[in-house]
Amino acid sequence: MKKIALIAFVLFIGISTQAQVKVSPGLRGGLNVSTLTNIDYNNSKTDFYVGGLVNIKFNKFFSLQPEITYSRQGDEGREDIGNGNNYRYVNYELNYITLGAVAKFNFNGGGFHILAGPSLDIKIDDNYINTNPEDYDLAIVGGVGYTLPNGLTLEARIKQGLVDIYGYNGFYNDNDYYYDDVILNQVFQIGISYTFKTK
Repeated sequence: MKKIALIAFVLFIGISTQAQVKVSPGLRGGLNVSTLTNIDYNNSKTDFYVGGLVNIKFNKFFSLQPEITYSRQGDEGREDIGNGNNYRYVNYELNYITLGAVAKFNFNGGGFHILAGPSLDIKIDDNYINTNPEDYDLAIVGGVGYTLPNGLTLEARIKQGLVDIYGYNGFYNDNDYYYDDVILNQVFQIGISYTFKTK
């Protein structure tokens, strides 16, 4: 048993030293279509995201990509004016600096990939007047993409927030506030990224 473990360890070290990890910095940006869950009569809001990335490619099948992004989110909410029969739609903004890392899995070592990972979103501003949204959010990101040989990548992602924007955890009945009332960020992203070629 000790011999097998020793052989496996030696093989692992050998493979690790032969593997050429490639690190490439890059830029990313695109379109956000965001909304907030469990709000009556709200619409999605269209805005943008922009940021940087570092693609750490371990082999042709797998890479890890830490990212920092400025993401403009929120929704378009209905605001009553007058006697309740008149209303207007207002853009409610929740803007974040997001710190994330996605794992990217390439099919057959080609350009098509799926991705998934966590994100920590730190709120930098909002335009809420009568309420005070939480200063952070945690999110799960998933998506698909295609990378061209020149380093340009086209991607579509969904980012689902996990923290109620007012801090409610959904586990207790607090003044008839149930889990179905939790207000979460939800964002569909479509965009491009470019990784710079490194030696």
